[in-house]
Amino acid sequence: MKPNSILGLSHGFLLGHLQSPGLDFPKNISVIEVCPKGMGPSVRRLYVQGKEINGAGINASFVVHQQDVDGRVADVALGWYVALGSPFTFATTLEQEYKSDIFGQQGILLGAVHGVMECLFRRYTEHGMSMLAVYNSLSEDGKREFEAVYSASYYPCMDILYECYEDLASGSEIRTVVLAGCRFYEKEGLPTFPMGNIDQTRIWKVVMMAQVITSLSLLDQSSTFLSNIEVLRKKGHSYSEIINESLIEAVDSLNPFMHARGVSFMVDNCSTTTRLGSKKWAPRFDYVLTQQALVAVDAGTPVNQNLLSNFLSDPVHGAIEVCA
Repeated sequence: MKPNSILGLSHGFLLGHLQSPGLDFPKNISVIEVCPKGMGPSVRRLYVQGKEINGAGINASFVVHQQDVDGRVADVALGWYVALGSPFTFATTLEQEYKSDIFGQQGILLGAVHGVMECLFRRYTEHGMSMLAVYNSLSEDGKREFEAVYSASYYPCMDILYECYEDLASGSEIRTVVLAGCRFYEKEGLPTFPMGNIDQTRIWKVVMMAQVITSLSLLDQSSTFLSNIEVLRKKGHSYSEIINESLIEAVDSLNPFMHARGVSFMVDNCSTTTRLGSKKWAPRFDYVLTQQALVAVDAGTPVNQNLLSNFLSDPVHGAIEVCA
């Protein structure tokens, strides 16, 4: 790049890749980032919707990462955010952005959804429950069932999410994605091994059942959501970043897409980073819920009232009201 030019990014992945071998961006350029909190189709759909509905659009974060060579890079970043039609933006850093973004994809936004669906589908079908029975169960003793599942699954999910974040922060996850490019796309005298799809197993073939389980899994992820938030809080992320990366992106972009096209389509058609993360971490969520959380529920383990009290009084609820 020419000296004094501006490099614009829409994700911080490149910084994570550079950090692994101890590299950095050239010092004679400015580096900025503007990151919409949603997929491309959602960004476009809500941008167009903003012509008619005030406030429509996908939120975005922005970063001025490296030196302001001519005194205007912050204005360029903010102008970029305005051009996207984003109704709200917040400042962060490249490192915080890529960690919270990839962590969210591997956890509450997709990896956990994928894993919870596999777990619940197997549980309900093994108990001989029909699609209608699964649907009706949503309104039967809902509060009691929620308390039992939340209490039993909070710490198992927290365990996985901590590991997920540490794996990402160490650079291991970034290296995994880079190495995947060699396996999937480069010959080097060997056959390529493109990533397979997940849509061949029974859960994804039973379309109507999968749609019901999708709705159920999204309702049944409160413990994963709060665990996700707690990890990001302890790692120093702002509430603006936590809420946008964990909740608003799901509500405004991913969940509507999954409802329309299905979770398997979502997993099989997203970025290499997200596909790898979902395939890697979904089985872990499935396993820990099956082996720990559901065993505790079936055994009638007393509800952890402290967890429920913390859930009801968590300051994140106030933050959600402000950010939403």
